[in-house]
Amino acid sequence: MSDNRLDFPSARRNAGPILQVLQEHLPAQPCDVLEIASGSGQHAVHFTAAMPQLRWWPSDIAPEHMASIEAWRAHAPAQERIGPAQCIDVCSAAWTKGHRLAAGPEHFDAIVNVNMIHIAPWAATSGLMRGAAHRLRPGAMLILYGPFMRGGRHTAPSNEAFDQSLRARNALWGVRDLERVSALASQEGLALTRTIAMPANNFCVLFTRA
Repeated sequence: MSDNRLDFPSARRNAGPILQVLQEHLPAQPCDVLEIASGSGQHAVHFTAAMPQLRWWPSDIAPEHMASIEAWRAHAPAQERIGPAQCIDVCSAAWTKGHRLAAGPEHFDAIVNVNMIHIAPWAATSGLMRGAAHRLRPGAMLILYGPFMRGGRHTAPSNEAFDQSLRARNALWGVRDLERVSALASQEGLALTRTIAMPANNFCVLFTRA
């Protein structure tokens, strides 16, 4: 593209299936959703166009991603319901201790995180859970999307190969075990609500704040 918009094929592929999950589980009334690790910003455009009740608050830590989010926002049909890109590091004290964010409400009706925890250190998963416990309203959901192991085993040979390639690039990365992620969430008061099988051997995992 000629502007700052990045085009991630994975975001184009998974936007439709993830939208179906959001339509089924998010409130029908106006709701504020915080997206952690928004990447290109394509999800913000797709979801707000399809769900008029959404106010979407994108975030990332990479400057090129934040520039892409702003560029996609400028072209969005529902740009008035997409907040400005903000820098959120889930490993920072400002996030995990619940300090006020640069944009958005104090508490959210949902937090969405797509394809992050396997390409980040385990500390990012831990920080995501701690911060979500502060940021979510009671009864609100943390929604994760990506590949997971189940019971310590990969769910498909392709996921095992993907895991090996991730760990070869960075020893701190890797496909996470869902049971371990769920245990960590439980420690922060987030209960596993539902696990939904998605295309390409991925899952949407829903946690609810007590």
